Amino acid sequence: MPKAAATKKTAGGKAAVRKVVLAYSGGLDTSVILKWLQDTYQCEVITFTANIGQGEELEPARRKALQMGIPKGNIFIEDLRETFVRDFVFPMFRANAVYEGEYLLGTSIARPLIAQRMVELAKKTGADAISHGATGKGNDQVRFELGAYALMPEVRVIAPWREWDLLSREKLLQYAATHGIPVDFKKRRGGAPYSMDANLLHISYEGGILEDPDFEPEESMWRITASPSKAPNRAQTVELGFRHGDIVAIDGKDLSPAQVLTELNRIGGRHGVGRLDLVENRYVGMKSRGCYETPGGTIMLKAHRAMESITLDREVVALKDDLMPRYARMIYNGYWFSPERRLLQLLIDESQQRVNGTVRLKLYKGTVLVTGRSSVTDSLFDPAISTFDDDQGAYNQADAEGFIRLNALRLRIGARVQKRRGR
Repeated sequence: MPKAAATKKTAGGKAAVRKVVLAYSGGLDTSVILKWLQDTYQCEVITFTANIGQGEELEPARRKALQMGIPKGNIFIEDLRETFVRDFVFPMFRANAVYEGEYLLGTSIARPLIAQRMVELAKKTGADAISHGATGKGNDQVRFELGAYALMPEVRVIAPWREWDLLSREKLLQYAATHGIPVDFKKRRGGAPYSMDANLLHISYEGGILEDPDFEPEESMWRITASPSKAPNRAQTVELGFRHGDIVAIDGKDLSPAQVLTELNRIGGRHGVGRLDLVENRYVGMKSRGCYETPGGTIMLKAHRAMESITLDREVVALKDDLMPRYARMIYNGYWFSPERRLLQLLIDESQQRVNGTVRLKLYKGTVLVTGRSSVTDSLFDPAISTFDDDQGAYNQADAEGFIRLNALRLRIGARVQKRRGR
């Protein structure tokens, strides 16, 4: 019987990798990872930087990659803002997804898109591995890797934070200095006292001084929302147009998905909408404290539920509400590309075919109040039946007696049994 071919090893004893696609921001962590991959695996590195609305200039990432010896043809920087909102954020909001009653899943929903593009680049460039900068304690490692394996089952995943001993910022800076890796001056001086992750849906803050769940963050931490107490003293009314469950217009102006979210972030941020301070349960088993700013998403959720309130049947709304927590956990835990999420999305999307119309909201000092909703084509609200005035026979109130007696039957039977038992 022929012997199986031996797995090739690097000089350091690790299984050999020919080419790896690295999720690269140009920051301290991923710059160190880039050099570490070159030294540890002696492999070709492809850098991938996604613009998903983080609000940072991305060309410095290109320049730094070039400085570190990455050929121009191996550097990919892509504007994915429209794809992010259209194919990931909007489908999630059709479900009214909220994790543990509060979190709008801003970080969670961005990871499958990045994983998808990394896999597509791996296939395009002939890479046999991908690499990311997520730590071994967080959820992002799970999200990146579940997504990658779902789309490219044989891909090799290199997660340096689970392999190396550079487990502190000081060690990362020392490694960078030893290997001539350019580091921003702010990073050398210490930078922010917490980590921050941003995209078009939200900004998250965690770690550092925020690890004490009883510590109130300073006002200066919040980047895109005004303090509610200092927000404008005059409320602002905004009207949102919906088509098949997605917002397509603001105040009568048609906008693309990314433009919708960008404008709602601007409006909501000005009025102090969308702040959240939360202790959540990570998929890996620990509790974690995070602070979030999601102004546009907060408005979208409120408006979407209002639009559904007059266009969806009662039992459809109830079914969606029953399924929503599970759908939210799928996204939070990294199962965007799972068969169960895809199946559930079909049901959700079908429910949205009649979610068309307009919703009017009033924004004031951190609050979002629905002040009107209408649908010319799909409203199930019938004023002739709902009125408290004379409905001209549209609804026979006497019918309610039989309805109530039938629904009370099991309660009456149970009460009689309890009475016989002397209870």
